[in-house]
Amino acid sequence: MPHRRLHLLAYDIASPARLRRALHTVRAHAVGGQKSAHECFLTEAERHALLARLRRLIHPRADRVLALRLDPRLGQRSLGIARPPADGPFLIVG
Repeated sequence: MPHRRLHLLAYDIASPARLRRALHTVRAHAVGGQKSAHECFLTEAERHALLARLRRLIHPRADRVLALRLDPRLGQRSLGIARPPADGPFLIVG
């Protein structure tokens, strides 16, 4: 089974239609997040596929996408009523 790593995906999309499509695309993989920043447990293949889909959705001069692989050695901190992301024994994508 491929190893999943926690990533933070954030975007700034100028067009409401492109924003809606980007939101649905990223939320299909998200385990947490808010508005335009999402936590996703992804394999390398899933990360490449997700970024390729986002590249087809965005306008390169007007929109921005940021994908960060988070260091697993660092502890997770939740603020307020947030819950830390959990990589359970299985993940449903869809």
